[in-house]
Amino acid sequence: MYNRFKKTNCSWLRVFLVLLSLILSSSANAQQMKIQGQNLASLKVDELNDDQIKNFYVQFLNSGYTQQDIEYELQKRKMPEAEIAKFKVRLEEILAKDKSLGSNQNAIKEDNADNNSRVNRSLDEGNPFEILIPKIFGSELFNNPKLSFEPNLKMATPVNYQLGPDDELLIDIFGYSEQSYRLVVSPEGQVRIPNLGPVLVAGLTVEQAQIKIRNKLISVYPRIGSGQTSVSVNLGSIRSIKVIILGEVTLPGTYSLPSLATVFNALYASGGPNLNGSFRNIKLVRGNKVIAKIDMYDFLLNGNSKGNIPLKDQDVIKVEPYENRVEVKGFTKREGFFEMKDKETLSQLLNFAGGFSPVAYTERIKVVRNTGSQKSISDIDKAMYVSFQPKNGDVFTIDSVLSRFENRIAIEGAVFRPGYFSLESNKTLSSLIKNADGLKEDAFMTRATVLRKKDDNSMEVISVDLLEIIKGTKDLELKREDKITIVSKLEMRENYTITINGPVMKPGIYPYAENMRVEDLIILAGGLKESASLENIQISERSYNVDRKNPQTELSKITTISIQKDLKGESEVLLKPFDVVTIFPQPSYQKQKQVVVNGQVMFPGTYVLAKGNERISDVIKRAGGLTARGFPEGAILIRPKSNTFQDLVVKENKLEALRKLSKDTTKLSEEIEKEMERTTDIVGINLDKILKNPGSKGDLFLMENDILEIPIIKQTVLVSGQVLYPVRLRYDKRASLKTYVSQAGGFSSQALKKRSYVVYANGTANDTKSFLFFKFYPKIKPGSEIVIPIKDEKKNLSTVEVISIATSLTSMLVILSTLLK
Repeated sequence: MYNRFKKTNCSWLRVFLVLLSLILSSSANAQQMKIQGQNLASLKVDELNDDQIKNFYVQFLNSGYTQQDIEYELQKRKMPEAEIAKFKVRLEEILAKDKSLGSNQNAIKEDNADNNSRVNRSLDEGNPFEILIPKIFGSELFNNPKLSFEPNLKMATPVNYQLGPDDELLIDIFGYSEQSYRLVVSPEGQVRIPNLGPVLVAGLTVEQAQIKIRNKLISVYPRIGSGQTSVSVNLGSIRSIKVIILGEVTLPGTYSLPSLATVFNALYASGGPNLNGSFRNIKLVRGNKVIAKIDMYDFLLNGNSKGNIPLKDQDVIKVEPYENRVEVKGFTKREGFFEMKDKETLSQLLNFAGGFSPVAYTERIKVVRNTGSQKSISDIDKAMYVSFQPKNGDVFTIDSVLSRFENRIAIEGAVFRPGYFSLESNKTLSSLIKNADGLKEDAFMTRATVLRKKDDNSMEVISVDLLEIIKGTKDLELKREDKITIVSKLEMRENYTITINGPVMKPGIYPYAENMRVEDLIILAGGLKESASLENIQISERSYNVDRKNPQTELSKITTISIQKDLKGESEVLLKPFDVVTIFPQPSYQKQKQVVVNGQVMFPGTYVLAKGNERISDVIKRAGGLTARGFPEGAILIRPKSNTFQDLVVKENKLEALRKLSKDTTKLSEEIEKEMERTTDIVGINLDKILKNPGSKGDLFLMENDILEIPIIKQTVLVSGQVLYPVRLRYDKRASLKTYVSQAGGFSSQALKKRSYVVYANGTANDTKSFLFFKFYPKIKPGSEIVIPIKDEKKNLSTVEVISIATSLTSMLVILSTLLK
C-alpha cells in the first residue's frame, strides 16, 4: 500500500514540474522581452516631454554609454527609424538649450575614449530606457520580475472541475481486495479499466466520476457493495489547454497552460498589455462568443478578482487598444497614465491616482488638452472635479502648495516661548507677548523691532517701546509674516569676565557676577595651593581714562589686599568686570629640586639637592662615587631646556618606549639623539679633574632636572666622514689622528684635511691647528670620534658667466682709460 502511494506521489510530482515549467517558460520569454529588452516599437516620441528626454540622456551617459550609442541602442530595442529621427532632433534641441548637458557628455567621452568595442552592459539597476516608457497604471504587475500570476497547481481540485482528455485519474481499491490503477482520459473522454471496459468520464466532476466508476467496479469486486472493499478516485496530473492571446499584448500567440489557469495567468504569460494595450477592455472569447469583458482596474484598485475567469481549451483572449488615456503629473500619490471610460470624471481619475499627496494644491488643477490642431490649457476648479470628463491625451498637473503662510507671525528673543503663532489669535503685539508666556526678566524694555514685509515684498523695520506696550498705553497691530525681535540686555553687552592668576588650583578666566570678592573667585578657581601667599594679593582694575599722549598715564588701578587662610571674612574690595587678580607664592616657599645621576656610580638614581650651591662632586660623593668601570673622561652633563620635573619624566618615558619598541638599533639611536637635541642641552665637563679638585671652576653648580651621565670605560675610536672606510677602531694611546685615518683606508679625494676635528666622549671637541706648512692634529682619547669634513663643491663658470665677466672687465678698463685721459 505504501509503495503504491509513494509511486503515485512521485508521478504526480513529475507531472507537476512539467506543467510548471511549461507556464514559466512562456511567461519568462515574455518578461525577458518586456523587461530586459525594453521593446520600444510602440513608443511615440511626440508623447515624451523634455524632462523625460533630459533624464534619459543623463542616465544613459552615467551607465557608461556615449552619445553615439543612442541610435544603435534604440534600434536594438525596435524603435522605428522615423521615431529615432524625431528623438535625435528633440535631443539636439535640448542640448542646445542646456549647455551643461553638453559639457557632461564631453566629460563622459574622455572617460571612455579607450573603449572602442561595444560591450554588453547590464541595465538591471538604473535602466535609462525605463524613463522613456510611459508609466502606465497596472503595467507593474507584468513587468516586475518579483511578481507573478502563475496558477497554483498545489491546491485541491476545484469542486466544479470537469474532467477531459489527458486528465489522469488515480483509482485505488483497498480493504478486502487491493488494486490500483493510473488511467488517462482518452480523446473520446473515456478511461479503460482492465477487465471492465471503457467508462465515459468526460464532462464529469471527480466526485461524479468516482460514483460512476464505483458502480462499474461492483461487478468485479462484489464486496464493494457490502462496504468490505472501498474505492477512491483522485485526480493525478491535470491536462494542458491551448489558449490564444492576441491584440495589444507584448508577446501574442498560442500558449499551452494548465487547465487550472485563469485570464490573469494567461496575460502574465504573454507579458501583459503593451504600450497601446488596454487594461480596461480585455475580451474573453469562447466558442466564437464574447463571454466576458474584463476591467483590470477592479482588481488593481479594489482587489476584486471577479474578472479572473478560469480558462478552457481553445479560449481566445483579446486585448483591445486603449481608447482614452490621460496622464497625471505632480503631487498625487500615484503618477502615470490612466485609462478613462466614457462618462468617468476627474474625481474618479484622482481616485485612480491614489488621491492628493499631503503637500498638493487641491483648489485647482491644470489640464493641457489637444484641440485637434494645437494644444490648450485650462484651470479646473475644485467644484468641477465631480463633473469634468477627461479626454484622450489630456495631461493633468497637480501643483504643490505655496511655500508661504497666510497667517503666520513670529516672535524671538527674550520671551519664554519664542516661535511661530497664528495671526488670528494674536492680532496685536501685546496679545502675542502674552501668548508667548510673557517677557523674560532680562528683556531690553526700551526698544523692540518688528520686521515687516510690505505689499511689494520689500522689508521695513518698525520700532516699539516695550514699556508702553506692557503698560497698555500703546499697542501695535500685527500683519502676516511680521517678525518681532526682543533682545536680552545680557546679549547687548560684552561678556563680563574676571581673571585669576598664580598658585590656585584652576587659574584662568571666569564669568563675572555682582558682589563678587577675591574669596569668592578663589573658591571658583578650586582653592589655593599650599605655596600661595595670603598677603600682597593684587587686583588690577581696567582703566577707562587713559591719556595716550601722556607716558605717565595710569594704565590700570592696582589695589593690594590680604586674606585669611580659611577664607573667613570678606575683603573690603568688590571685584569689577575685567579685573585681574594675581596671587603670588610665599617668598620662603621652595619645592624640592631633583637631579638624576645615571651610569657608572654606586647608587644611580634621582637625588634631591640639599643646598642651593651643591656641585657635581657633591652629588657624585652622595652617589657613592664611581664604579671600577666608570669612565670619568666620558661623563656629560645634560641640562633640560624645560624646567619642570614632569617634562623630564615624560622625556624619559618616551626614550624608554623607543628602547622597547625599536628593533632597529641604528634607528633607535637616531630617534634618541633627535629627542635629546630637541629637549636638552649638553654641557661639556671634565669629571676626572672635578673629582681630583672638588670646588674648582669646572665643578659646576647643579640645577633642577640636570642629568649626569657617567658611561662605562670606552676602548674604541670612531673614524667617520671623508675616509675610504669609516670604521670603529680599538683605542691605542700611542696612535695619532693620521694613524687612525690610515687604518680607515686614508683620506678620500673629497677630504678637507685641514679642517679635521675630534669630538671627545664628554661632548667637547678640538680641531686641527696649522702653522706655516705644519698641521697639528688634536690628541685622541678613548671614546673619541674623528670627523673628516668634505671639501666645498667648486662650481665651474659657464660660458655665459665667463663672457659676462669679461665684458664687465673690458667696460671697466675703457671707463678707467677714459678717466685717465
